[in-house]
Amino acid sequence: METFASRFPHKVTLGGTGVRAGLALARLGMPSTLHLVSVNEHFRRLLPAECSWITSAEHDSIEPHVIVQWEEGARVRVGDTELVAPFPNRLIYVNDPPNSEMRLSTDLPEVLAEAHIVLLSGLNAMQDEGLLAARLTELRSVLDALPGGAFVYYEDAGFHRPALSALVRTALLDRIDVYGMNEDEMQAHLGRGVDLLDPVAVRKSLGDLAVIIPARTLVVHTKYWALAAGKHAEQCAPALAGGIAMASTRYRYGDDFTVEQYAGTTDLPLNEVGAVLAAAISGPGLRAVAARAISVRTPTTVGLGDSFVGGFLGALATEGASVWT
Repeated sequence: METFASRFPHKVTLGGTGVRAGLALARLGMPSTLHLVSVNEHFRRLLPAECSWITSAEHDSIEPHVIVQWEEGARVRVGDTELVAPFPNRLIYVNDPPNSEMRLSTDLPEVLAEAHIVLLSGLNAMQDEGLLAARLTELRSVLDALPGGAFVYYEDAGFHRPALSALVRTALLDRIDVYGMNEDEMQAHLGRGVDLLDPVAVRKSLGDLAVIIPARTLVVHTKYWALAAGKHAEQCAPALAGGIAMASTRYRYGDDFTVEQYAGTTDLPLNEVGAVLAAAISGPGLRAVAARAISVRTPTTVGLGDSFVGGFLGALATEGASVWT
């Protein structure tokens, strides 16, 4: 993997939805506590002081995820065929045994007892149904340590075994305030493509998605817009804007953006087609916010959904989570 990476401009960084959300918040000086299933010297070196952590790992280990990102127009020749990328994106290659086991730290109940906002993520990496069921039972038990009125956000992801996604929903849906996902995950749940700029298609998709995932509030974030549908849709508007601002800033500047660069991103004009869609579908029980219009020659396409979650939760923490109770 190191030989492969050496063929490209590359960087060692930290990943996972929870970790990247914490990193995004740290850029704005906001503290968080991370639950880890593995730890190593890279993690200790790169984690900012704003992030404290607990871990279930009994020893150091390194299970790198190899992520290849590319810009719009990137060209790759395969034999006589030339592939041209129509838009920026990335591919992720993973072999991570600690993530597939997802052992919980014995310190977790003590940490949760003082938590007011909690992010659940990473269960998509588990592949053994019996082990996942056992871990979900443990997780439900430790969530009982949360103080009354605590807010719980669950970020969906591409499950290594898609059928296991339903097992997670059955076990946790009643404990989740907001169930979030990106457009790819939405379309995977629906089993069909969705025209993200067609108001009728988006509304129909949300109705169908709510049948599959009857969450209190669904959040879907895309490159054009982000929306909330359900019980707390209206209260989500500032948090949706915060998520868009954070993901957009990462897209422009990568890991090491400044507070000033974040503020500058919030001043960018709205994506015009996203704004049209957002205006067309917003109404009772449904609130959409347009993304920003961004043009960057070498964007960062890794961790944008994770950064969205960090920005969403940061905005929620700023305004106060009590609005959700």
